[in-house]
Formats: sequence, structure tokens, C-alpha cells
Amino acid sequence: MKLERVKVKSLKHDPVNARKHSERNIEAIRGSLDVFGQQRPLVVWQGIVIAGNGTLQAAKELDWDEIEIVRAPHAWSADEARAYSLADNRTSELAEWDDKLLADQLLELDSVGFDIGDWGFSTLVPPLDPEPPNDPFVKVVTCPDCGLEFVPNN
Repeated sequence: MKLERVKVKSLKHDPVNARKHSERNIEAIRGSLDVFGQQRPLVVWQGIVIAGNGTLQAAKELDWDEIEIVRAPHAWSADEARAYSLADNRTSELAEWDDKLLADQLLELDSVGFDIGDWGFSTLVPPLDPEPPNDPFVKVVTCPDCGLEFVPNN
């Protein structure tokens, strides 16, 4: 795999990209790029981005001149490029968060000064006890942003 640096304006978004990027998603990508820079190359096939369309959009909005890419095999057919694009999006989507570890890490990062809102995390929640209490007088709350269940501090 050969990493290349190319002009952002030389790349085209995938016209059949089935993955939609909300404004919230693009804001989070922009925030991540702003803080950490580009740490993963886009995957390009015949000038079309087949993995990283959201990153390309965010880079354009940040007025980046260049971006790093890797090229998919030129010998791939359009069907192979499309299949890879779908597989790339779907496999990352099937991963799950470990809610307790996520909450712990977000709290730690927030405490040392990271603005986790820049990456799309809008709500910090306290770490989850291993098992939510089975007590009818204790209210378990579900975070509307990440789905994490927790017992609010009284």
C-alpha cells in the first residue's frame, strides 16, 4: 500500500455512495481533523473516493489543499470498488461500544481538557455500575445521544 498526498480538488465524491453524512457527523469529522489531523488515508479508485467521503467533505470545509490517499487496485471493476465501499462502511457500523469503558474514558479525557464535543460526543455520563439496580425506587436513565444507561447522582 502506497500513501500519496494529492490535491483535495482532484478527488471526486462517490456518486453512488450509499452512506449519508449528517451535518453533525461532518462537524465531528472536522473536529477530529482539527485536533488530530488526518490519521487515516482516503481510499481512491480511479479518482473517486470509495472510503472516506465524509473526511473529504470535512477537509474541503476546512479549506485543506492536500490530503493523503491510498489507491485501490486499478484492476478492480466498478462492482469491486462499490462492494469494497459498502463493506468498509458496514463493518465499522457493526462494532459496538463498551458503554462503561466509553463513559470512563470520556470522563478522563474531559478532566484533562479535551473537548469531546468536537468529536460528536455531546453528553458526558457517569460510569455505569456493573448492573443497574433492580430497585423500583431507583430511576435508571438512558442517554438520548449514546444509549448509555446510568443512575443519576442525587
